[in-house]
Order: sequence, then structure tokens, then C-alpha cells
Amino acid sequence: MTNPFPAEPGTLLTFGHGYSAAALAARLLPAGWRVVGTTRSAERAGALVAQGVEPLIWDGVSAPPAVRAAIAEATHVLTSAAPVAGLVPGGDPVLAAFRTDLAAAASHLAWVGYLSTTGVYGDRGGAWVDEDSTLGDAGPRGRARVVAEDAWRALAGGAGLALHVFRLAGIYGPGRGPFAKIRAGTARRIVKPGQVFSRIHVQDIATVLAASIARPLPGAYNVCDDEPAPPETVIEHAAHLLGRPPPPAVDWEKAEMTPMARSFYAESRRVSNARLRRDLGVTLAYPTYREGLAAVLAAEQTS
Repeated sequence: MTNPFPAEPGTLLTFGHGYSAAALAARLLPAGWRVVGTTRSAERAGALVAQGVEPLIWDGVSAPPAVRAAIAEATHVLTSAAPVAGLVPGGDPVLAAFRTDLAAAASHLAWVGYLSTTGVYGDRGGAWVDEDSTLGDAGPRGRARVVAEDAWRALAGGAGLALHVFRLAGIYGPGRGPFAKIRAGTARRIVKPGQVFSRIHVQDIATVLAASIARPLPGAYNVCDDEPAPPETVIEHAAHLLGRPPPPAVDWEKAEMTPMARSFYAESRRVSNARLRRDLGVTLAYPTYREGLAAVLAAEQTS
């Protein structure tokens, strides 16, 4: 595979160096990039070092000098920090702590990525949405992301930051698949007629971010695969891959779920990824859950 990044390696600073950021870093580091990532714990910092990432401890509230210095040195910034109620502006912890530093760094930041969620579109009764769809009728987390997106756009517009908003669908990949629960006999096929979700494999997230870094086109992008599907269909296919019978079907109204899990079933929509394919030239490695689950199973069997 040819190097998709700019010829001159840069320095990526990630706020909240988690699952998606790690997938991107695994591609950047071999290409000669420097990757600096924030984390809340010393234990997690050790894991980042083992991956080749320079860790910075950040509690999500304060503005430590080391993080401010990293902003001044970065050429690219990626943030996945979730909104927090009460913070200004927009509930975003990165903006609350480092808005002035980010604005001052605009002249040398070639790319800023904000990981949002397709939850900003709210419930559409299974209808299709794209990046031009109105943002409304979202649940609490979706509404918080809409406000946070607006706060980042306000900063970008005022400071001249090249802001790219990535609205991620449900993320899965190695370690985040349904196979462990199916093997343990705890998986369920929760059925709600008409319910569909969009999904994205973590490696395809990395592909999208890499393509955007290589060809910065500020704006919003839906990051999802080609085939929204009912959740029970995905679980049934995963069981098939394991050679096991489908888990029992449970009516969603009777299923025991956490409030967060139940909130996902309150919204149904199909999300279009046409813009990332058209504008970024992305070809997904896992265009549906079928290819993605097969890859997850293969990765878990060889790890």
C-alpha cells in the first residue's frame, strides 16, 4: 500500500487517545509521524508508550503546560472528547481548556478532526440522512454533540482552523465484536420491527481519517458502511460465522437494557456515506457488516 499521507511527516496530537485514534496512529507511526496522545491514567499512559505514542496525562478539566506545549508543536489535531454538561463553550472539554491555545496555533495546524456521532440526526424512522440533513429531534447525547460541533465551527471560523467533523456510526472491530457474548451464551437478538443501525469498522475509520489528512477538505462527513441493518440480523450472522444457532430473540420492550442501550433503540435511521466516497476517494475495506465481522473473527482467532 502506498503512503496516503503528505510526503513530510507531521505531529498528530490526539485528545482522548482511544480505540479510533489508536487505529489511525498505527498507520501514521510507520510513515514517520510523531503521535502525542492524552489519557487520564498512568496505567493507560504505559500502554500508549508500548504503541509508540507519546502520552500526556490530562484530567479533562485543567490546562497543563505540557498539553499546551503539544498544541504549539502539533501540525494536526484529532479530538474524540465527549461533551460534558456545564462546560463552556459547547460543553466541549478540549475547547473549555484549550480554546485560546488552539486559536493561536491555527497558522501551523494543517488539519483538525473532531469525532462526532451520527446521533446528531436523531430518529428518522428508518429514513436516509446525509450531511445536508437537518440536525434535530436527537436524544440528549445527540443534542450535546450538535452543540459541541457548533462550538468547534465557531472556533474554526474565527481562527481559520481547517475543521473536519466526522460523524461516526456504531464502531466495531477486534475486541468490540459480538463473538465473546455468543460464545458465552449471553448474546440476545433484540428485535424492534423497523429498527436499523449504521455501523463502521475501526479500520475503515482510520482509512477515512488518513484520506482526510492526505487531502484536507474541511466540512462534515458521515463515517459509516454501505448497508444499515437491523441489529438482530447482525447478531444472527455473527452466530452463523461461529457455526452456532442464533441467540434467542427478545422483544425490545421486554429486554433488560441499560438506559444508554435503550436510548439507541429510540432512534432508527439509514446514514449515507456518499460524501466520503466522493470527496475523499475512500473505498471501504468492510462495506457491510458481513465483511467486517469476518475480519473481526479472523483477527480475534489469530491474536
